[in-house]
Amino acid sequence: MKYIGAHVSTSGGVENAPINAHQIGANAFALFTKNQRQWVSKPLTPESIAEFKANCEKYNFNPAYILPHDSYLINLGHPEEEGLEKSRKAFLDEMQRCEQLGLKLLNFHPGTTLNKITVEECLDRIAESINLTLAQTKDVIAVIENTAGQGSNVGNEFWHLKYIIDRVEDKSRVGVCLDTCHTYSAGYDLVDDYEGVFQNFDETVGFEYLKGMHINDSKKELASRVDRHDSIGKGTIGFDFFTKLMSDPRFDNMPLILETVEETLWPEEIAWLREQSSL
Repeated sequence: MKYIGAHVSTSGGVENAPINAHQIGANAFALFTKNQRQWVSKPLTPESIAEFKANCEKYNFNPAYILPHDSYLINLGHPEEEGLEKSRKAFLDEMQRCEQLGLKLLNFHPGTTLNKITVEECLDRIAESINLTLAQTKDVIAVIENTAGQGSNVGNEFWHLKYIIDRVEDKSRVGVCLDTCHTYSAGYDLVDDYEGVFQNFDETVGFEYLKGMHINDSKKELASRVDRHDSIGKGTIGFDFFTKLMSDPRFDNMPLILETVEETLWPEEIAWLREQSSL
């Protein structure tokens, strides 16, 4: 079964995210558990936590299909100690918030070299950051999102993801989220080499590590290394790819999350994607 949703607003509190997801016809969703553009946020209140769990139950959202996203400020591969420690502290807080909410996944962008260290050194720091965080938490899986490779970001090549996973001590608590826009922009031809790309992913990383996907078209062309999402069918990837994806059983039973640019289209996009899954 396909679990399809979008990255919904938490305006007014995290407890509103399940309501907002229900209103767009979703059976999965993503959210920020705190302000994604601030280092420090107020702790979650017992009331918000209880209401979040109650609303998830009310609208039949299973934690397995909820994919929270951490702050955009965090860089777990930061080349400088001060930035690295600040990022690690913030990431631990994000993981602990997921624990409080009863969630099982935390999606994050791996990091960036800032052009000051090598890719391998950055990946080593990311793996170490994950290990330190997992040792202080339980149950929540650290889900590495692949990137488009814009600027000095790492994570745009499948081997980067594998390199990190190989160095994570508890393999049961690490996974991957593939963003379709990022994958295409990074140079993997989802349009003309659908089977080849996913065979490459399976051989390099392994489908057993795939915990979710971000479902986005791309405003930019193949291998542009530019991260610009577009609405489904309106970008350079096009409808045919998403029809294939939705009918592919390898992507059953995981959160498939829209981060497309026109929120008003989310109900329509979710309905269309669900229709493709039943063809």
